[in-house]
Formats: sequence, structure tokens, C-alpha cells
Amino acid sequence: MTRPRLVGLSANVQRPSKTRTLVDAVLREASAQAALDARILDFVDAGSGLGAAWTRDRLPPPARAVLDAIEEADGLVVGSPVYKGAYTGLFKHLFDLVDPGALAGKPVAIVATGGGLRHALVVEHAFRPLFGFFGALQIPTAVYASDADFDDGVLTQAGVRARAAEAGGQLAALLVHRAAASAPVALAAAE
Repeated sequence: MTRPRLVGLSANVQRPSKTRTLVDAVLREASAQAALDARILDFVDAGSGLGAAWTRDRLPPPARAVLDAIEEADGLVVGSPVYKGAYTGLFKHLFDLVDPGALAGKPVAIVATGGGLRHALVVEHAFRPLFGFFGALQIPTAVYASDADFDDGVLTQAGVRARAAEAGGQLAALLVHRAAASAPVALAAAE
């Protein structure tokens, strides 16, 4: 059985970032609980050409590699900083270029970061409808962290760390279950 491919995507245009830290926390927890082929990407990896591409065929190679990684993954951890009550415009732009069938049934963990608690419902009011459109299998635990939950870029708030661990565990269990269900059944040789 091949290891499920888990891709973390942080919609930040700089490193380090709080969103990348939060995506990484969920990704690391999932990887600690199951044998996964995990990697994390952010918009720095996509390059500045992502925003200039109006169609998939206009994506420069670095941005196309990020799009391909999303579509080819067995599961995703997606995160964005919150601006004006929603994910970033560039995050939405990237997912506007994703093939509508590519995420159907794919397990997705959602995380977001924002300046304060008033943005906490963004995962329910912005992210879930987007991934519902794609037919993605959204895990129950979403994770939101505000600036106060970090100290020098390190996630320090115990409750948020616990939610990240819970989300990673749910994602790992689902990926393992799906991989086992799709693995070919070995038949014993008849003697």
C-alpha cells in the first residue's frame, strides 16, 4: 500500500507566517499518527505569477506545481490569514483554478489565522462553503488562531494546539481508512 499524500497549503506570501505555523501543526500531527507522504507549500512557492494567471493554462511552472500538488493529493490541510472576514483573494483565485472534480471526496482540514477573535467563524462561513462546492470531505475540527495565540511566531495557546492535534488525528484516521479501503485485496494462492 502506498502512503497517502498529504499536502498542506498556507495562503501566505511571506515566511515565516502564523498561518504556515498552524498548517504545519496539523500536518505534523497527522504525520505523527500515520505513515503519510506529507509536504507543506505556501504562496511563496507559487511565485508572483499566480495572481497574474487568469486561466490554468496561463500559470507559470511554480504556480502550476502548487495547483498540481493540490489536485493530486489524497488529503489537504488548507489555511489562510483572514482579511475583511474571509480568506485572502489570492487563496480564492487559486481555488478558482482547481478542477471542480479534483477535490470530490478528498479529506480536507481547515485552518485560519486572524488578528482577533471576531474572525473565528471564518472557517464556518467562508471555508466550509467553498470546500462544500468541491464536494470535499471536510473533517469536523477546524482550527482558528488569533495573534494572541502566538509568541514570536510559535503557537503557544494550549487550546489551539489541542484543536490542531485533534484535527491532525481526524485527518490521519480518515486518510488511513481511505487508503486501506482502496488497497487491492491480496488473494491467497490456491494450492
